[in-house]
Amino acid sequence: MLSFPPLRHAVNVPQPTTTPPAPGARTSDPDASTVERLLQAAAHAFADKGFHATTTRDIASGAGLSPAGVYVHFGSKEELLFALSRSGHESALRLLRSAIADASTPADQLVTAMARFTEWHVEQYQVARVVQYEHHHLTPEHHAEVLALRKEMDSLVRDVLDRGVADGSFSVDDSADTALALLSIVVDVARWYSPTIRRTPAEIGATNAALALRLVGAAHRA
Repeated sequence: MLSFPPLRHAVNVPQPTTTPPAPGARTSDPDASTVERLLQAAAHAFADKGFHATTTRDIASGAGLSPAGVYVHFGSKEELLFALSRSGHESALRLLRSAIADASTPADQLVTAMARFTEWHVEQYQVARVVQYEHHHLTPEHHAEVLALRKEMDSLVRDVLDRGVADGSFSVDDSADTALALLSIVVDVARWYSPTIRRTPAEIGATNAALALRLVGAAHRA
């Protein structure tokens, strides 16, 4: 799994007894290591079974703990989902910002963003599957936080499209609808991707980047 930032929780919601570390991050803190195992086990279980079908026993077993061990660090299964969902969205948002900042023209920004965002969904397909398809199981307060992050990602893509239309490199009738279509192409990768697929993350990313250019009428720039 890719490194995530430390997970943060909303104000006025039950807090875990330790600050959740980034999945995959190295730590000498036994409690932090336990939280990391719980997050990884939850990501695997939620991606495999879905939120409702996953039990705390499934998560605890995957982390090598007793069922009661989950509640030492998280007040509920939903809190685990929120921790994964928020950290995943924050990681994806930073990735998009970085991809856009690393390119100069709208066409290059679109290509870089689509390629890297796709690669993230391939390399982290389990977390991405949870992030993209299970967030509607969150409490209204938690879902609102995640929705705000999703809107930021959408806004970044729309801004690239608007700049491309302004400089004549894109032909787009509605930037909002087009941004939704582009992000949907990437999000769907988490649904169908499997490690048994022989194409590399870079190859899948390049395909989606080329599709994006065609969608905005700039295929000749690929």
